[in-house]
Amino acid sequence: MATLKVPSLGDYIREQRESAQVSLRQLAKTAGVSNPYLSQIERGLKKPSAEILQQIAKGLRISAETLYVRAGILNLDDSEVRSVELAILADSGLTERQKQSLLDVYQSFRAANTNPSTNTGGN
Repeated sequence: MATLKVPSLGDYIREQRESAQVSLRQLAKTAGVSNPYLSQIERGLKKPSAEILQQIAKGLRISAETLYVRAGILNLDDSEVRSVELAILADSGLTERQKQSLLDVYQSFRAANTNPSTNTGGN
């Protein structure tokens, strides 16, 4: 019985780029990244930031959210959570490190609140 392979982030970007009939060079230019860097992302050698993923998504005319999910930055389990995470990721006034720190803190609070034994009840 064959198992269905979920494409990696790089494979997915390449598939989207090819289906849009956009060359690697064209997408790199549109997304504002170097050709070698985009190639490394597609081959799974580099892990792009949320900001780079957003630029790639714009270049491919697809949802940045889709790329965030594929990259493991965003979880689709809860729409309320997703909107908070998207707001953090979209905030251009924060650095990538600050965004990741906020996401980590937010997710740890959510995890603590789903386990009543660790919830101290302090609002």
